[in-house]
Amino acid sequence: MDEIKNATGGQTAMHPLLTYREAAKVLGVTPRTVWTLVQAGTLPSVRFGRSVRIDPTDLRRFIDRAKGGPEGVGHG
Repeated sequence: MDEIKNATGGQTAMHPLLTYREAAKVLGVTPRTVWTLVQAGTLPSVRFGRSVRIDPTDLRRFIDRAKGGPEGVGHG
């Protein structure tokens, strides 16, 4: 844990990574839609082995980008 603390400049507040299902629930879409966003490179993901997770910070950035313009995400 000290390695994490040192790597983050003393901050230890880490948020758990989200599954496709959890990210989908936040967005109000299906897990398949989250999968499609990840495959398209629109939503960053963390992959280790066969597991894929979404960082909540990346999900927040994705939402903020979607709110940023009238075209939304994936239409510009």
